[in-house]
Amino acid sequence: MSAAIPFDEIRRWTFDVALPFWGDAGYDLQSRRFVEKLDYSGKPIDTGYHRTRVIGRQTYVFSHAAILGWDRGLSLSAEGARQLDELYLGPDKGWPRTTGPNGEVLDGTPDLYDLAFVLFGYAWRHKAARDEASRAGMHRAMDFIDTHLRAETGFWHEMPPEGWRLQNPHMHLLEASLVAYEATGETRFLSTARELVALFREKLFDGTTLAEYFDTDWNRAEGEDGRLVEPGHMLEWAWILVQYGKVVGEDMTPLAESLVGFPEDHGVDTQTARTLQVVLDDGTPVDAGARTWPNTERIKAHLALFEATGRDPRPAVAASARLLLDQYLSTPIPAVWLERFTADGQPDADDVPASTLYHIFLAFTEVLRLQDRIEALRR
Repeated sequence: MSAAIPFDEIRRWTFDVALPFWGDAGYDLQSRRFVEKLDYSGKPIDTGYHRTRVIGRQTYVFSHAAILGWDRGLSLSAEGARQLDELYLGPDKGWPRTTGPNGEVLDGTPDLYDLAFVLFGYAWRHKAARDEASRAGMHRAMDFIDTHLRAETGFWHEMPPEGWRLQNPHMHLLEASLVAYEATGETRFLSTARELVALFREKLFDGTTLAEYFDTDWNRAEGEDGRLVEPGHMLEWAWILVQYGKVVGEDMTPLAESLVGFPEDHGVDTQTARTLQVVLDDGTPVDAGARTWPNTERIKAHLALFEATGRDPRPAVAASARLLLDQYLSTPIPAVWLERFTADGQPDADDVPASTLYHIFLAFTEVLRLQDRIEALRR
């Protein structure tokens, strides 16, 4: 594949195609909620539920869009913040996992993954609007997490906790804590970020692979569960840790390079450039299919290494961007996507989950943020 990054196509898809479409089709006027899923004609699917994490993610998208100058971003960001405010059940219950069409609670389980995106949505809203309400929302979310989900080391993934402990919600809490600190300068958010990075170093990452599942003492889960590795998550951690390093003034390059190394060796199909879904810790494929999001995380990881080291990101970024534009985003309605392909390259999706917009938008805006510096490599 060519090493030419399609900057113009990325900009056009992001601002001329995706944002106007999702600003309209992605919002349900009847429920006054962001939609969960669309069909391939661009119409909302009645799922019967709304996930709190989707509302947090869409609040992020439109807040970031507002910061980048998209004219409808601020009003849609305010809609997201309103939804998050209305979902709050109080200091003892926090935010539910899912609610029904009329706002009724379907699953009230406090879930760290969802709460991380509540914090993330409020933090980006505050970056865009600088309003006191979003700042208060950030503190409500962090208060609830600290009060109800904090464990002796790290946090519980849900309350009451069931099953293996999970790394992924901690990753997103780190992501959200960094944005909250950038938005406010308040040290409680930076302290949480430092704590999560320490957990990553001491328990989650063994220097080669990042496990998904752990026992209560942060030992890797027994059996095959403890050997499962998602290359997309390793790439995502690489990007987040470089952002952390920029905030605290610490060189996170060695960790980021280690996190990128295993996926590039074992988690990217050399023929198609797809980032695989799940492999074992020895690189054996478990699920050689590929959803949209791991490919966006490959873009972000290589951009992070470019910022940290100056290493040319064009081969990997161009390959993954072309893959996304030519296959995942190549649909009759250009603003939607094929969410997954099988190992043999066949589309494997029945609908369009709104939650994926966060991944594509963030990756594409990172490409555009660094465009001038990348193009300078040719001079």
